[in-house]
Amino acid sequence: MEGQAQETSCGWNMKQSELIKQLSDKELKLNLLFSQLLFLGISILLSLFLFDHFSDWLLLFDWQLKEIFYFGIIPAFIIVLIDILLINLLPDTAFDDGGVNRRIFGDQPASFIFGISLLVAVSEELLFRGVIQSTFGYLFASILFAIVHIRYLKKPVLLLSVLLVSFFIGYIFSVTENLIVTITLHFIVDFLLGLYIRFRSEVHSY
Repeated sequence: MEGQAQETSCGWNMKQSELIKQLSDKELKLNLLFSQLLFLGISILLSLFLFDHFSDWLLLFDWQLKEIFYFGIIPAFIIVLIDILLINLLPDTAFDDGGVNRRIFGDQPASFIFGISLLVAVSEELLFRGVIQSTFGYLFASILFAIVHIRYLKKPVLLLSVLLVSFFIGYIFSVTENLIVTITLHFIVDFLLGLYIRFRSEVHSY
């Protein structure tokens, strides 16, 4: 049974990789945009059923600057620095996601990277932390978040990175119960790494 499950997951991962390769850069970006808007819609829809009152959302947003700084901004910069260090120390194949991130961020202005990073941070944190973790718990939400990134299944370094960051952000939310903190953390990581990929690919193109 375990072998069959592994074959099924690997087969799905291969199919997903092949589908991604068949998409044009524009289609890939539209696919990303659609998936994030879908996450946003699902989070709002689920909150109508899982929250006693829609106003319960307001309890998850707290603009405490000290908390945002210590639990959101500082950890985000640490994560980015560790990622960049590993990218430069490990072989390129360890962080090869099939060129997806390079295709999304490689030739885009900083404003696009800012916008898509903000959308991803808001939609994923609302769904995985705001709705799922608040309702079903830290462990379930963190594992589900990692499963969404199944395309990293055959890339141990990328998979481990996603798992660790997922559990870390989930832990931060369990401590602060503040979506502003986790959205800030998630956004900074995605935005800075997006900028790094964009300018790194530009350098490599010369």
